[in-house]
Amino acid sequence: MCKRNWTIGIAAIILAVGLGGAALAQNLPKLPDQLTLRQSPGSPGPVTFLHASHMGDRPDCTRCHPKLFSIMKQGAGTTAARRITHADMEKGRQCGACHDGKTAFGRDDCTACHRQ
Repeated sequence: MCKRNWTIGIAAIILAVGLGGAALAQNLPKLPDQLTLRQSPGSPGPVTFLHASHMGDRPDCTRCHPKLFSIMKQGAGTTAARRITHADMEKGRQCGACHDGKTAFGRDDCTACHRQ
């Protein structure tokens, strides 16, 4: 009888963790679709940004928004204010705030971001 109670207890814990995880997942924002940034002249290829690859294990939109990047409504076109430049990244702005070679991979491999 003791083994049965232990099994029921473990099953209850697993169920509670599963339900708790599902409840937390419902509180997470729906991530935007991929964002393909406009390719500038001389660029080795367009940059496609994926929110999912930047979320990490603890999703938190405020890591980047609105400090590094403004939040634009879906369907809004790329504007001059939204343009990302290597000059800004080298100053630790925009992508360069994390992609500095220490926090995240640096700018030494063009194909990490620019893809054909």
